[in-house]
Amino acid sequence: MTKEALKKLIDTAAGRIPADLVIKNARVVDVFGGAVTQGDIAVSNGLIAGVGQYEGMEVIDAQGRYATPGFIDSHIHIESSYLTPEEIGRLLVPCGTTTIVADPHEIVNVTGLRGMEYMLDAAEETALDIKYMLPSCVPATSFEHAGGAIGAKEIAQALRDKRILGLGEFMDYPGVINAADFALERLLAAQEAGVPIDGHAPLVTGKSLNAYAAGKIITDHECTTVEEMHEKISAGMYILMRHGSACHDLERLLAGVTARNSARCLLCSDDRQPKTILEHGHLDYHLRICVQKGIDPVTAIQMATLNAATCYGMSDRGAIAPGRRADITLLDDLVAFKARQVFIAGRLIAEDGIYLPQVRQRDCAAMRGRFYVKGFSADKLKLNLHSDKVNTIEFMPGGVMTKKSVAAIKRDTQGDFVRDEGADIVKVAVVERHQNTGNVAVALLQGYGIRAGAVALSIAHDSHNIITAGVSDAEIAFAVETLIAQGGGIVLVKDLEVLETMPLPIGGIMSDQTGEWVDEKLASIHELAHDTLGISKAVEPVMSLCFMALPVIPDIKLTDMGLFDVRKFDFIPLEAE
Repeated sequence: MTKEALKKLIDTAAGRIPADLVIKNARVVDVFGGAVTQGDIAVSNGLIAGVGQYEGMEVIDAQGRYATPGFIDSHIHIESSYLTPEEIGRLLVPCGTTTIVADPHEIVNVTGLRGMEYMLDAAEETALDIKYMLPSCVPATSFEHAGGAIGAKEIAQALRDKRILGLGEFMDYPGVINAADFALERLLAAQEAGVPIDGHAPLVTGKSLNAYAAGKIITDHECTTVEEMHEKISAGMYILMRHGSACHDLERLLAGVTARNSARCLLCSDDRQPKTILEHGHLDYHLRICVQKGIDPVTAIQMATLNAATCYGMSDRGAIAPGRRADITLLDDLVAFKARQVFIAGRLIAEDGIYLPQVRQRDCAAMRGRFYVKGFSADKLKLNLHSDKVNTIEFMPGGVMTKKSVAAIKRDTQGDFVRDEGADIVKVAVVERHQNTGNVAVALLQGYGIRAGAVALSIAHDSHNIITAGVSDAEIAFAVETLIAQGGGIVLVKDLEVLETMPLPIGGIMSDQTGEWVDEKLASIHELAHDTLGISKAVEPVMSLCFMALPVIPDIKLTDMGLFDVRKFDFIPLEAE
């Protein structure tokens, strides 16, 4: 800020000169004092000068509506919406969201730091303020192949970019707990840069939690119980209470929020598809859940604003107070949390659900393609089992965790799996697509419910190899070959014919189309997946499948290198003991 701008701000605050903008007759939610006051909000050069009685060159009458700080999503992966940063900004701002803390480890796993540069550049084209965390674990573990690899030296160099807020979720929690050299070097790079470090520590407790938090990792969004939440708060961590399209932890965790610990609680989406945004909203939906579960509305707003700003060191926002950014959301009430007007840095950006600026897309040509698959064929899907007793990956509906199960199956004379139509067990495969390794890993999936055809995706967290499941080798192979030919995305097939596709040309994981287009495509895919392929209605057919390759979420997953036991943090055979 220049001396002249500071003088203008102070003069405006003191009432000596009129404000650039005054929002009159507002019920101002004071997140510092925990109260609601009546007054005008004065804005100067995009900053809040004061709350009280003010006159301005431009006046907007709030008509008694509630004025809250702009909402801050404390952890989200833009790529999991299948949208570009520009497009997700168009969808989120009308919901009252003005800032998101985004971790682009999906695209960075596909394209390396070029993906980070693309996301940073694309963020300049949206009014939504996107604060990026630098992905910390690319690849997520050493047990898979990704398109990018980032070490401590690259992290230290990238963190010099002031556009990067901190270090993203440290998914390889066993590496931290066991003080592995690579983990220590990355943590030290972030500590030396003086930036916050996000966590990812599902079911980590006791001394292991102490070891993890000792690395100065300050957040966790993987709590599944109130007891786990309280233990992590006591270890000095902020808890990011998640409600996304796949994972719904918020309602469960709200039972653990108290007057004494609420300042350590934040709201986040993690993953949120267009359908969820268009039907339910964003953090406005989280806030509705909070109030329905008995949380005081002002406390809920603190969790969506001030707490996130404090956690991430964003002292320039998160409150309607002098000197803070004029990120303001006007609401009809503190029950539905419907945003009527949304201001970012003092500019009206959304009104009555409409994003006002023109949407401009940054060139994404360098992110297209990204398929390097060596020697794939149906023959690579065959198994050579030595026992009828096998380990399976069993779905647990409502989230992304799986259960390690044991099942009795049938084999042919070569030891290959023979599907029993009466049993809900099918082949699942991960096909490496980044480094021409030729890797194809095959396992058995239980509880997906597919009764016909196959599904193939180039979205497979976090390395984003190809993941596919189906009722026969022929159907699976046809789906994979179709997917490669279209340059990535989603493919549904039946009887060796294509039922539906959704191309994702940006790294095989993001669309260059609108959120509405993606929503329509996904709706068609979901309908066909359930009604034609027979996938269980209790299972989200796309997002659930794409998490079956993530080897940092218990119990058991599949990477391009084999079947992985997350608790043992090692590969296991298909044959059960």
